[in-house]
Amino acid sequence: MAETALTRGRTLLVVMRVFATLHAVAILGQPVFAGRYLIGDYGMLALHELGANIVSTIALAQLVPAALYWWRGGVQWPFWASLLLAGGETAQYFAGLAGALDLHIPLGVALVAIALGTLFGIWRTGARR
Repeated sequence: MAETALTRGRTLLVVMRVFATLHAVAILGQPVFAGRYLIGDYGMLALHELGANIVSTIALAQLVPAALYWWRGGVQWPFWASLLLAGGETAQYFAGLAGALDLHIPLGVALVAIALGTLFGIWRTGARR
């Protein structure tokens, strides 16, 4: 029984690592698309919007394995980091739609940093205490 719980915990950790990796890759594309748009490649705005939809979806999906990992007795920080990302990316999404670049750009920088910190934390420590 204890070995099954341990296996579930490892499986959830692998799933969290997959989501954190996908999240980091997706969010790192966003400044590239935005930068290309800002230098005059106006077709990149559509990719930036698509990227925003993908990043937001991954952030919400990442909450599930993080919550289950915590519920199964793992550490809780991946859940709180994922929740922070999901909330921040929701604000980021609406700031972008509103054209509020004074909020959108610095918040984007912060979200990239948090996503990378979460990624490195989950991979480096195995989300251990």
